[in-house]
Amino acid sequence: MAVREAEPVGSLQEVKDAGLDREDLLGIYRSLLITRGIEERGHILYKQGKIPGSFYTGRGNEAAAVGIATAMGPSDVGTPLHRDMGVHIVRGVEPWRIFAQYMGREDGPTRGRDGNVHMAVPDLGLHPMVSHLPAMLPVATGMALAFKIRGDRRVAVGWFGEGAAARGDTHEAMNLAGVRRLPIVFVCDNNQWAYSTPTYLGYPVEQIADRAAAYGFEGVVVDGTDVLAVYREAKRAVEKAREGGGPTLIECLTLRMEGHAVHDDAFYVPKEMFEEWAAQDPIERYRTWLRGQAGMTDDEEDEITSGVKRLLNDALGRAEQSPLPDPSTLVGGVFATPEELDTPHHK
Repeated sequence: MAVREAEPVGSLQEVKDAGLDREDLLGIYRSLLITRGIEERGHILYKQGKIPGSFYTGRGNEAAAVGIATAMGPSDVGTPLHRDMGVHIVRGVEPWRIFAQYMGREDGPTRGRDGNVHMAVPDLGLHPMVSHLPAMLPVATGMALAFKIRGDRRVAVGWFGEGAAARGDTHEAMNLAGVRRLPIVFVCDNNQWAYSTPTYLGYPVEQIADRAAAYGFEGVVVDGTDVLAVYREAKRAVEKAREGGGPTLIECLTLRMEGHAVHDDAFYVPKEMFEEWAAQDPIERYRTWLRGQAGMTDDEEDEITSGVKRLLNDALGRAEQSPLPDPSTLVGGVFATPEELDTPHHK
């Protein structure tokens, strides 16, 4: 089973055939701007000393995250990681709560009880990450197994990076998913640097997606800066999984446009590589497409950009009003009791 390289999206008609109308297209642009705007403001908060610990962003990965999330159904679930802020935005996590999470405040999704980017809202179908990133793939696979056992028409999406692909968790999750033909989509955000290790030292195959054939399902490589191409491939994979067609591995090829985190200046990345990928900035690329193919006007663009700016400024102000958690409530909400479970494990 050969890996497939996805073609870029061209005409507006092709996009409509994939299930998006013009309002959807403008909404995607808004989500991209919100995603980047949150992380840009996060950098400022960090420099102001308001974010404890380090700080991680997904600059350059916005299209990959937004495109995948837009393709998910309302009842689907996922385990997005620290480069996937756009998933949270598309699924409905309020920006002010994300800023509160950054600052360890009570109104963040984890109520000040976890790392500043270790967040998700289960009620929105998102489950929070841990630092050992590929460890989330067995979680997503387990949810997909539950959907199959129950006969639910739901799909799980599990994210990982090309560095995480070297760990056993990734192999175990994909192997089980392939054997059982589970309703899951695996998404590799291949940003070409596992911290400071380049891809040619990370795996011997041409693409991570090449590995899908060994597990018995399709692998697809897509330009991760093309939000519409990502959406189209994700939509196909999600619906295939929902109809019983089993897993797909989607490899979104991007470049991490900042260091591994704020403490890393990415000196090891060649300058020419940054320049090449900066010319493919996913937001500017999509803006150009909207202007040329979907007729986005100056007024529409101004309305979206000014609206995003107001939203984020208001969100930041609201988050800064959120209190720090009371130390006396430290273990509240951390441990579940059997009585709180829908299906207690002991029954």
